[in-house]
Amino acid sequence: MHPVLPWLGGIAVLSFLPLITRTAYDQYLLNVIAINVVLAVGLNIVKGFAGQVTVGHVAVMAIGAYASAVFSVHLGLPFWLALPAAMAVCAGVGLLVGIPALRLEGAYLALATLGLAESVRIVISGTEWLGAAMGFEGIPPPHIGGFVMETHFRYYFVVMPIAVMGIYISFAILRSDMGRAFKAIREDQLAAAASGVHVAKFKLIAFVLSALYAGCAGSLKAHMAPGYLNPNDYSLQEMVTLLLMVIFGGIGHIWGAVIGAIAVTIINDLTQDYYTYRMAIFGGVIVLTVMYMPRGIGGMIEDFWVRKRFAALRAATKARQAAP
Repeated sequence: MHPVLPWLGGIAVLSFLPLITRTAYDQYLLNVIAINVVLAVGLNIVKGFAGQVTVGHVAVMAIGAYASAVFSVHLGLPFWLALPAAMAVCAGVGLLVGIPALRLEGAYLALATLGLAESVRIVISGTEWLGAAMGFEGIPPPHIGGFVMETHFRYYFVVMPIAVMGIYISFAILRSDMGRAFKAIREDQLAAAASGVHVAKFKLIAFVLSALYAGCAGSLKAHMAPGYLNPNDYSLQEMVTLLLMVIFGGIGHIWGAVIGAIAVTIINDLTQDYYTYRMAIFGGVIVLTVMYMPRGIGGMIEDFWVRKRFAALRAATKARQAAP
């Protein structure tokens, strides 16, 4: 079987998902989940694969969202051109962030990217032609000829294939020489450099790839109905939510990031009535996950399959030894 066929089959199966939803809000939630999957998988590249501590991913998403909005509203570009243009802008941002990040590690890199996140939000809030604190509105939905994806049902068939494609590309990166270089840097930078890995180059590549995913997610969010952006949607709370997706799902595990994005998005929706305590709830979940489930859901799934393969191998060995 060609390796692409299961992914196409997955897209075909997922295409029936909005048909079983009961309300337009459920369809909206499906779209949010797909966008968060793209965002979490992208963050997993720089944090899970390459081991770089960054908390400014939401800022790059904001840049992608507002760039796509500006390209569509002010320059008249359709969604299909605004999306790659916004991703290109975010790739440049990822490169600019990655260059000074080469001299920073651990908590220092986290503080620097946190400052970037807050700076971007403050700049957007004070820029009139970006809508300032009132928000940016009137962003057009995608369209193909006269067919406009203005409803959440129709928009699902834009975001879902892109999310699946993002997961597929992430697996392709992980299984390539680039992915092995990322993992070597994550485990030990000195050992990776001694083995011939160009640490600085691959760190920059990780930041750029992650920024491309964030820009894609931002553009998808900008063009989703009602076509409105607000700078408060890219606050520290959103970054904590995104970190929870990756940590709960399992840092370095692609399917874990997908499961984490789905689970945390649903939990975030169910806890809307407890908005005042949401940060405390999510912070507590992060602490408990790190303490009692450090490898997340993805690590638990991986351990299960490893134990199952080991048990099968041990049973086969015993059977051969018992044979006359």
